[in-house]
Amino acid sequence: MGDRDHKAALSELEKKIAAAKAANAPAKKHQEEHYSQAQTGWRMVSELVAGLLIGFGMGYGLDYLLGTLPIFLVLMTLLGFAGGVKTMIITAREFNVEDANATKGDMPVDKADEDERT
Repeated sequence: MGDRDHKAALSELEKKIAAAKAANAPAKKHQEEHYSQAQTGWRMVSELVAGLLIGFGMGYGLDYLLGTLPIFLVLMTLLGFAGGVKTMIITAREFNVEDANATKGDMPVDKADEDERT
């Protein structure tokens, strides 16, 4: 009877371990890609908004110090917008390179293509 109790306890322990592994399993691949794309989108939006706010703040500060209210405010806000767009483009290029590298490993390489590269 003692042997049966050990077997039952071991099978129960194996079920608990399997349940714990299933609970701690990594997310599915499509879920990871979705969150990655959402994070990329928010990063780009925050870069644009940060550029606008920095430009606005600098322009308002210069206008306040120099007594010329709308001139530097408009110019620096436009420069901040341009800087934010430029930063967004750089981020988009980074993620395009990462996507290209990720998909390159998934595609089968043809022997003829390898010979042309060398």
